[in-house]
Amino acid sequence: MAHLGVGIGWRPEIADAVERLPGLDWVEVVAENICPGHLPEALLRLRERGTRVVPHGVSLGIGGADRPDPAKLAALGERAVALGAPLVTEHIAFVRTSSPVLEAGHLLPVPRTRDALDVLCENVRIAQDALPVPLALENIAALISWPGEELTEAQFLTELVERTGVRLLIDVANLHTNRVNRGEDPAAVLDAIPLEALAYVHVAGGVERGGVWHDTHAHPVPPVVLDVLAALRSRVDPPGVLLERDDDFPPEPELAGELAAIRAVLTAGPASAPAAPAAPGPGRPVASPDPHRDGADEATRTRVGLEQAALLSALVAGTPVPEGFDRQRIRVQARALAAKRAGVVARLAPELPAILGGEEAYRTAFLAYATGRPMTAGYRRDALDFAEHLLIQDLPADPAARRRLTAWWRDRAGARPPRRVARWARALVGRAA
Repeated sequence: MAHLGVGIGWRPEIADAVERLPGLDWVEVVAENICPGHLPEALLRLRERGTRVVPHGVSLGIGGADRPDPAKLAALGERAVALGAPLVTEHIAFVRTSSPVLEAGHLLPVPRTRDALDVLCENVRIAQDALPVPLALENIAALISWPGEELTEAQFLTELVERTGVRLLIDVANLHTNRVNRGEDPAAVLDAIPLEALAYVHVAGGVERGGVWHDTHAHPVPPVVLDVLAALRSRVDPPGVLLERDDDFPPEPELAGELAAIRAVLTAGPASAPAAPAAPGPGRPVASPDPHRDGADEATRTRVGLEQAALLSALVAGTPVPEGFDRQRIRVQARALAAKRAGVVARLAPELPAILGGEEAYRTAFLAYATGRPMTAGYRRDALDFAEHLLIQDLPADPAARRRLTAWWRDRAGARPPRRVARWARALVGRAA
């Protein structure tokens, strides 16, 4: 695996600052946010000066009960080729269910059970066969724990590596998050996972509210997360470390300061062996000789799918909480998902808060809409469905704002077959004209 060095997550909002950051070795870009044929000029300039760019996927849902979508795998591979990336990364998570069709809009933890591991391993092998470069998978942060888990986090990650040879992207902020939210000791995880499979490391900030740690990527990296990075550094010299920041971007000097703090941790640690590629060895075969562990039959996928659908439905559709889950934590997670959904829709469609009279009025209206109306086709479709919902309800109350919302919806609805709201909107616009 190539040595990456110290990098930062590239975001359009900080593109100029990233270009000026001193000593930057590489950047990571959200794969779904770029188009291979139309790469941002700032990314192209970084590549021209030799800065490596790694695509980081967020929508594959490789831990879901369904096999990976070939189109999503092809898109991820296309971005790796376009960027000349040495690898691609994704998350050990599920993000959707197919029966019923539900979208979380967020990374949700898979149950650490034998069934879920069988499904994940087969999905990983499918992805590895389809991708043109190596794959690394990230441990995620979680607010909730699954009941009846059969493996620890370290056992789950270790067996995943043993059975597939996949590399690991270890997020030390997520290890801290899971210490607060799920009582898991980061040191115990670091002691037990195969660090020779380490591809690189994520570092990010968050905030604690009411005894729950929220992995926001919108706050400064706290000392406690740097301590986990130091604990990892004491065990292995990571091939790369990356600072993630996705929102509430600080001034450029603060970004540079956070990178300097990361470098200080890496240089202050004791000498340790660099992370080496994962390879077959005593006690660590890449593939299990047990044929029953090499894949997931349809019955196993069905069981995992039913479990994931029950949880996701409780989180986004208001159905009863499955037995064994912490109901308070489910409520916290459901509120967090709804708030994130409202925020993403507002960023994709900034006209909506303006039409509705500001951020507070928009958020109130959106959260009322989202209750019992789960997302099924992504955030852009969600924005259109939200506008349709308001128009059907004869909202907003101000006629001028309603006309603006109607025009906004019509401009983006395309050639969708007319339904009741379409006929209503056309009639309204005709009367206004």
